[in-house]
Amino acid sequence: MNTKILIVGIGLLLLGACKKNECHECHYEKMVNGVETEIELGEKCDEELENLEKDGFKESDGTTYEVHCHGH
Repeated sequence: MNTKILIVGIGLLLLGACKKNECHECHYEKMVNGVETEIELGEKCDEELENLEKDGFKESDGTTYEVHCHGH
């Protein structure tokens, strides 16, 4: 029984390690001259990717936009 738990635990750690260094192309949308425009943020990875998806992108005027990131 303990061996099975150990194997499952190691498997979960390996899966978590595989998710590290995960990168995605990110963008947000905003109105520019009355037209909905996609603003590219480029490729984001790891913690930066997680933070953008969680907190959004904040422009200098204080406006925060929801960020969308997609894998390759």
